[in-house]
Amino acid sequence: MTHPASRTQEVCALLADGSTVRLRPACPEDRGQVLRLYEEMSAENLRSRFFAASRRSGEQAADRLCAPPGPGHRTLVAVHGDRLVGVAEYETVGDPASAEIALAVADDFHHRGVGTLLLEHLVYAARENGIAVFTADVLADNHLIHKVLADLGLGFTRQFDGATVRGTIRLAPDERYLSAVDIRARTADTASMQPLLRPRSVAVIGAGTRPGSVGRAILHNLREAHFAGLLYAVNPHAHAVLRVPAHPCVADLPQPPDLAVIAVPAAAVPEAAVQCGEAGVRALVVVASGLDAEQSAALTTACRRWDMRMVGPNCLGIANTEEQVRMDATFAVTRPLPGTAGVAVQSGGVGIALLDGLSRLGIGISSFVSLGDKRDVSSNDLLRWWESDGRTDLALLHLESFGNPRAFSRTARRVARGMPLLTVDAGRSEAGRRAAASHTAAAATPTMTRGALFSQAGIIATRTLGELLDTAALLHSQPLPAGGRVAVVSNAGGAGVLAADVCVDAGLTVPELPPDLVRELLALLPVGAGARNPVDTTPAASARAVSECVHRLAESRAVDGVLVALVPTAPATAVGTDPITALTGRAPTARTGTPVVAVRLDQAERVRLLPTDDGRTVPSYGEPQSAARALLHAAERARWLDRPQGGVVDPEGVDSSGGRAVVDAFLTGEPAGGWLDARATDQLLARYGIPRLRQECAVTEEEAVGAAARLAGPGGGAVLKAQGPGLVHKSERGAVLLDLHGEQQVRAAYRELGARLGPAMSEVLVQPMAAPGTELLAGVVQDEVFGALVLFGLGGTTSELLADHAARLAPLTDTDIRELLNAPRCAALLHGYQGTGPADIGALKDVLARLSRMADDLAELAEAECNPLIARSDGVTAVDARIRLLPRRAHDPYLRRLP
Repeated sequence: MTHPASRTQEVCALLADGSTVRLRPACPEDRGQVLRLYEEMSAENLRSRFFAASRRSGEQAADRLCAPPGPGHRTLVAVHGDRLVGVAEYETVGDPASAEIALAVADDFHHRGVGTLLLEHLVYAARENGIAVFTADVLADNHLIHKVLADLGLGFTRQFDGATVRGTIRLAPDERYLSAVDIRARTADTASMQPLLRPRSVAVIGAGTRPGSVGRAILHNLREAHFAGLLYAVNPHAHAVLRVPAHPCVADLPQPPDLAVIAVPAAAVPEAAVQCGEAGVRALVVVASGLDAEQSAALTTACRRWDMRMVGPNCLGIANTEEQVRMDATFAVTRPLPGTAGVAVQSGGVGIALLDGLSRLGIGISSFVSLGDKRDVSSNDLLRWWESDGRTDLALLHLESFGNPRAFSRTARRVARGMPLLTVDAGRSEAGRRAAASHTAAAATPTMTRGALFSQAGIIATRTLGELLDTAALLHSQPLPAGGRVAVVSNAGGAGVLAADVCVDAGLTVPELPPDLVRELLALLPVGAGARNPVDTTPAASARAVSECVHRLAESRAVDGVLVALVPTAPATAVGTDPITALTGRAPTARTGTPVVAVRLDQAERVRLLPTDDGRTVPSYGEPQSAARALLHAAERARWLDRPQGGVVDPEGVDSSGGRAVVDAFLTGEPAGGWLDARATDQLLARYGIPRLRQECAVTEEEAVGAAARLAGPGGGAVLKAQGPGLVHKSERGAVLLDLHGEQQVRAAYRELGARLGPAMSEVLVQPMAAPGTELLAGVVQDEVFGALVLFGLGGTTSELLADHAARLAPLTDTDIRELLNAPRCAALLHGYQGTGPADIGALKDVLARLSRMADDLAELAEAECNPLIARSDGVTAVDARIRLLPRRAHDPYLRRLP
């Protein structure tokens, strides 16, 4: 029996071969299994573990390992099915920041990643307890464990001493470690997805004989797609369904299928999953909906217990069009066209729309997964699959929720370097958003948070499914533009003007063309044509003339893309044919590398791909707005690919342990959390080196007068700010009085605040008047799903009203910081405006880096706001600041584990 406390801390993770193990702290009840682990070890492995082939050593180790954990001791075990297959421990000896480790893995589980996975989780547990270094004594000829420790990705050094080696591991994670974890996660993920997306056999459980049943529809689609493997039906009431032999239950099948599609009522799903696990099924697709919390938990438990990956429940199904698979395990009406786009959706209806749209365009799909309730397989798994499947070159996502946004962002950043990632930004409304207590929290809308994730990860976020398909058509068929300059060519002046307007509205530019290029174009076109941009060819231009005009523009360096807006002309004109032949005769992009798109105002479809004579395609849109938005998204992708990837900024002079002490002291006194007072706020900001205006707290009128004299100096002005637990927005409560000169004004101000606020005022904060500058806001908000978000933008009392802010997810790279500074509309103020000098950009970057570090260090940091943050040419100063803490536990988003 497993100890209940251990069960609550249990997590599941994938091994290198795709199988699942459960990791948890050891408990006394594990002693028998730990002892059996050692008893079943070979003599050589016992010698490697204990430096002697002694069975007695195994008994002593089992006694120690299964003892209750203490401050300096932790043991983790790995369980596969019902069998304990690995154990790892650390124990401090003398120095509380250093611990010795030991590791043992069952003989038949070597080379499957058990030891590495245990060490990753042991490192996380150790860091939580203040341990910075692991040491290990290893036999010199134990090459396997030497490789495990060296390949972990952390700083590893060895000191040889005869037949033994003393290994030292520094536990501070860095980019090298995260990259090593990424590689291991990708290997394990793709291995675990093989039986799901490349199954050699499929069973449909609940394949009914009644026309219209979901199970029957899935079986029908698998047959019609000519599934390349073995196909089974499970139905206790039939001998065959759609001429596929039926069996009463999974256990009666001739062999365990790789994949089982469960299409039975919700109440029967958990038992069906258990039967699949017991029979040896490797993966599940659960299309059933309506599972309650208990049924969903039982389903997930069965998958973890028996090593099965799962899509769903409540999903449309999955498909893989690879020739060696040919699997359509969906109940969609139309079979997907084979192609190169990977598709993942949560909504079945959205999935059907995307399958139909991609098939109609001729792009087709490589694989399709309807994620449904995402109890297991997620977008992270699919990104890794598409990255390595050798076929997918375009990924389309429709996600309504994010299980681990930071891990998703890291994976997406890498995958997006190799293929475009597109999504519909679903759930942009602010309905249901919790009331925020600070301007920073109020600014952190769902739209801003998701936008930060998409922007940093290089994901193209569209507003509608139509716009998603518009952009997919362009990215599938055309090269990326070098920038946002567009030439508009039209055979009708009005259509050209309309197209130029929507390009500018979308955020593109329509520059005037150079005189030499204008002369070249006019020489090709009939009298009356115009070529400054838009280029008006007139209806009299021949298809050849229009084609050559488009080619000259595409070859020039004057523009980055060409939009050709065409209106049908009568056969009696000089053209003699539809001007669309100007694009389909030969594709301009074949030799220029410049994207060309068409707009045909008489086109019924929103977007089509027109085949060209040389085998390429040109996207044709029914409206210029669609073409302009697609070109903008393509230009933004090109810009993202060209930008430096950047590295996380680590500012100097940060006292993380001091910051931790401030947080711990506050939460000891206020276990439920709350707002820091002015003193604690100043202390925490000081630990992270964030520049603040000088200040003193005063409890009495006399103290306020003395503080004002010291801070303001002779002739200087002072500021009084009332302090109290409920005084968050001081300006709105009339709790701030400015520019106070002399003792009498300070006394009068103190009395006025006391009379106005009464018991709400516990003391006053005294500051000198800040030197003038640009008033900005910089802050942090912890989102429950996305983690820490760093915000920057216009500050002051109208900050929330003007809503000129941008955000990025922490931790910030130098590239993130640069983009964050330039994203708000107020960015122009930082470079000097109407006589004002430029702000100290370096100091602003430094403040954002320090806020990012503080948010990354302190999971308890619910909100932090510097508003106003005064920016001048000689530096920046936080004039007012507020910080709210909540009792939260740190969570490593990159630690490998299943949902």
